[in-house]
Amino acid sequence: MPNLFSKPFSDPDLVKAPEKTHAAVVQLGNIAASKLELQPGWKWSECVKPAVGGHSCQAGHVGVVVQGSMKCVHDDGTEIIVKAGDAYYFAPGHDGWVLGDEVFIGYEFVESGKDFGPWKSSAS
Repeated sequence: MPNLFSKPFSDPDLVKAPEKTHAAVVQLGNIAASKLELQPGWKWSECVKPAVGGHSCQAGHVGVVVQGSMKCVHDDGTEIIVKAGDAYYFAPGHDGWVLGDEVFIGYEFVESGKDFGPWKSSAS
């Protein structure tokens, strides 16, 4: 593998597209980088949960918001709102939803072998 390389999100290695979701994933060595576009009205428990099951999202998320805002509520009752310009971490055991009428755009990073959602995916 070269020491320097890039991949465009316009030609992803993987696309995940449950309801109101578009996640383009590029593999960068052992890191998967995802560009998330979540439409107004998106909520994990309504759009993703039907595909993956469970009480709440059981993946951890590390990311940066570039547009829009999202509220996340953890199973322990803690809450956070993230907005454009924020970096975030959501521990496993949460629900989240887009706030307002603006598309949420964020980028997330995860080591290979881990994933933010096992829903069925489709190659682009």
